[in-house]
Amino acid sequence: MAKTPLTDHEIETLLSEPTPGAIEAVRALDGDFMVLGVGGKMGTSLAVMLRRALDAAGKSAKVYGVSRFSRPAAKTELEKFGIIPVSCDLADPLQVAKLPEVANVEYLAGQKFGTDSAPDETWIQNTVVPSLVAQKFRASRIVVFSTGCVYPFVPTGGPGKGATEATPVAFLGEYASTCVGRERVFTHYSRKYGTPQLMFRLNYSVELRYGVLVDVATRILAGEPIDVTMGYFNLIWQGDACARAIQCLQQVASPPKLLNVTGAEKLSIRAVAEQFGRLLGKPVKLTGQEAEAAWISDASESVRLFGPTTVSLDRMMQMIADYLQAGGKLLGKPTHFETRDGKF
Repeated sequence: MAKTPLTDHEIETLLSEPTPGAIEAVRALDGDFMVLGVGGKMGTSLAVMLRRALDAAGKSAKVYGVSRFSRPAAKTELEKFGIIPVSCDLADPLQVAKLPEVANVEYLAGQKFGTDSAPDETWIQNTVVPSLVAQKFRASRIVVFSTGCVYPFVPTGGPGKGATEATPVAFLGEYASTCVGRERVFTHYSRKYGTPQLMFRLNYSVELRYGVLVDVATRILAGEPIDVTMGYFNLIWQGDACARAIQCLQQVASPPKLLNVTGAEKLSIRAVAEQFGRLLGKPVKLTGQEAEAAWISDASESVRLFGPTTVSLDRMMQMIADYLQAGGKLLGKPTHFETRDGKF
């Protein structure tokens, strides 16, 4: 078995390995690429995968990574991977206006954590910033990162896989409401300017330092209970999510295409916790009882478009268990997967 990656560089190298589908997508696309929100949880992985996919395809297109860069060292790290860092506060119209023109935009900017304590800032980041970006890049292809939280809770029993792209959106809390707002704002400008877009409704991305699996495993290691009331969830390996985001640049449309992006399985928090207990050799404490509904999405359309994901649940769990037992550091951003009131 391959050595468990431990450094941030090793992890990003693992997460950014381009799939054949990602390589074929960039080979077919013209123009340069930009990742807005490159400093977030997925931004670096996506930008680096774009660069590696372009290199594999023999193309010299540029990849820009845009962020406020509150941590200056992040710029140097991106440059090592061949990304062109661009400092920009996306809430400042003058700064947005100066961004380079590109044909392909991946929009990952936004705010989730801290919404409950500063809802006004979340509304600015999730609705005003999209307005500025959509107008600036009216002539570009745009993949807009959204979330499965725009849907209502759906029943967990029976054969259904979860909410589909045809399921009407809901407004469960400030965060979900602003995410619906983000989609609405981008859609408005797509209709106004004919901008081809895609709403990338993602839940939940997982890697070694962050995600629902990491939250469950760290609680077990700490001897803390796992609440199973939010009994079921979806997930996707971050590398697979990034590859799909790149391929989605070929699926954009006006009005925007909606696409659920996650794994094909509906997973049980209880079963995942018990499996981690075995992997980590620790007792598992469970509280609560599974509710009859949860935030789960049906990813059948993205699986039809892009095929099955490449990293299995068992592989993810084994890598995370190995990483945590080796003392790997975390991003320190709990997902709050158990939240049922929409407060983050």
